[in-house]
Amino acid sequence: MRIYLANVGANMDLWDKHRLASPLFEDGKFEFVPIPAGNQRLDESPNAVRYRDLRSHYDHAQDLASRIHIPDRLLGKAVHNSPEFETFTYCDACDKFSRAAKLKGVEAGDVLLFEAGLRRRDGGEWARKYALHLIGGFRIEEDPIQAQGAEPNAQASKRFAKNAYVIRGRETGDWDSAVGDWLFAGSKKSRRFDKAVPLNQKICDQVFRTAKGAPWRWGSTKAGRERSQPLVIGSYTRTARYFLDTGRPEEAERAARLQAWIAEHTEDPHDAALLDV
Repeated sequence: MRIYLANVGANMDLWDKHRLASPLFEDGKFEFVPIPAGNQRLDESPNAVRYRDLRSHYDHAQDLASRIHIPDRLLGKAVHNSPEFETFTYCDACDKFSRAAKLKGVEAGDVLLFEAGLRRRDGGEWARKYALHLIGGFRIEEDPIQAQGAEPNAQASKRFAKNAYVIRGRETGDWDSAVGDWLFAGSKKSRRFDKAVPLNQKICDQVFRTAKGAPWRWGSTKAGRERSQPLVIGSYTRTARYFLDTGRPEEAERAARLQAWIAEHTEDPHDAALLDV
């Protein structure tokens, strides 16, 4: 089993433009805020999922916009809800963007973990700083599907009905723009974590290595510029790739440390079970 890591959700660009972020609350709970779809035809579709349609994970009767601040100018915009944690599907432009290209190596039985930048939301105010956390992951159910510029077959269309790629294609009629997208489906072992799992220097030193097998470098750059922990972690995880292979003894030991870390920070035992070999 190989363990991959992909960065998802509202990013620093959305914070800089709109003050939009995925919030982290004092008790460790969080809400996942997807990025905008960025498609005007989808924005105009009556069936698209918009920011105003999002619900709180902890109370589905509650609008997410009433739980956190979503700028008025975004409320009517369609969202690119990927990953979606209802039927456990994910899509990424693996043929278009080098940052996602290595996800084409994902196979059935692998684990795809999702990392998101979360920002404290206590007392109605956003904190200035953000931190990176694991928010969930998929145990991959089947080999990923490569988009072919047309609606998937009936079986795949049913499986991926809530996937951002399928929603965009059905609502706009434009399947060609999604050529290069890959679709990933998670099994019933997949999880949206109950609480966010922090990524800091301590756990990263214990678990992760560079693509060449070296420990991560912290602190200042060679030019003397200081780098915060989130900045360092983000630089090493910007490109989605596999970080651990449990078929290799040393990496299996590090995977066990990561599993223990997840168990330490979440209250649901099924969250850590995602990494069961």
